[in-house]
Amino acid sequence: MEIGGSTLVGYPAGEVQGRSPVVARVPVGDRHGTIVAQTPFHPLDHTWPDQPADLGTIAGLAVTDCVTGAVADGERTVHLGEDIPVRRGTPGWSWLVVHVTGEPVPDGEVELVVDAGRRHALCAGHTACHLTALALNAALADRWRKEVPQDGLGNPDFDQTAITSSRILEGGSHDVYRLGKSLRRKGFTAEGLAESLPEITRRIDNRLKEWIAADVPVWIESPGPELTARRTWHCGLPGGTVAIPCGGTHLSRTSQLGSVGTTLELSGDGAELTMRTTVG
Repeated sequence: MEIGGSTLVGYPAGEVQGRSPVVARVPVGDRHGTIVAQTPFHPLDHTWPDQPADLGTIAGLAVTDCVTGAVADGERTVHLGEDIPVRRGTPGWSWLVVHVTGEPVPDGEVELVVDAGRRHALCAGHTACHLTALALNAALADRWRKEVPQDGLGNPDFDQTAITSSRILEGGSHDVYRLGKSLRRKGFTAEGLAESLPEITRRIDNRLKEWIAADVPVWIESPGPELTARRTWHCGLPGGTVAIPCGGTHLSRTSQLGSVGTTLELSGDGAELTMRTTVG
C-alpha cells in the first residue's frame, strides 16, 4: 500500500462535495475505512476532539464516521485516532482522512458528499464558540490582578488560560474552565463570581449582539491544502482583526449566526465554570 502523502482537504474553504481516487483501505473495527487523495470531509482530530466529524456519503455509501489516520513513510500500518504514536505533523509520516462505512467502497474515482445541513450547524457552533470565548475574556478582564497572555482584542485570555475541554455542537458549544489554585496563582480573582454570573452573562450577550450586527467577515487562512497544515481562524471584529489557531469549519460572516445566547454555570465547589453557547 503506497499512500503517497497526506490527504488534501477542501473543508477549510467550505467545500462539501468532490471527486477523488481511492488510494488505500484500512479496517476500522468491523467497518471499512477508505482513504482518498482529496476530500471535503472534516475528520475528528484526536489531539483536540472539539468538533465532531463530518458525515455524508462516499460512492453512495453512508459515511458513519470520519477519523484521522497516520502512516510512517515506507510502512504499511495505518494508525487511527488515539493509537497514532507520534505528534501531528511529525516529519516522515503521512496524515490521512479515513472515511468509515459499513460496506467496502469500490475502486476508482469516487464521489464524496458531506451532509451540508449538519456541516452548517457545526460551522455556526464553532464560530459562535470563538466569539463567545472572546466576549467572555472581555467580561472577566477586571478579575485579573496579574498580567497574563492577551487575546487578539487585548484582553486577558481567560479562555486559553483556563479551558480544560471544548465541544462543538450542531448550533452551539459546551466549554469547561478550571478555576483551581493554578489559575488563582496566575492572578485570577474568583471571589464573588457566582453572584456576578448574571452581569457577566449580560456583558457577553450584549457584545455578541454588537458583533453579529456588525456583519464582519470570518475566514480561514491555511499555508497549504494538506490535512496537517496549521490553519488559523480570522474575524474582522470592530475592535480589531482576531486570529486564533483552529482546524475546524466556520461561517463566512458574523451576521450568519442570527443570534447567540450564553449560559454560565459554576460548580458547587467553585472549581469549574461551564459555558454553554446556543445559536438561534
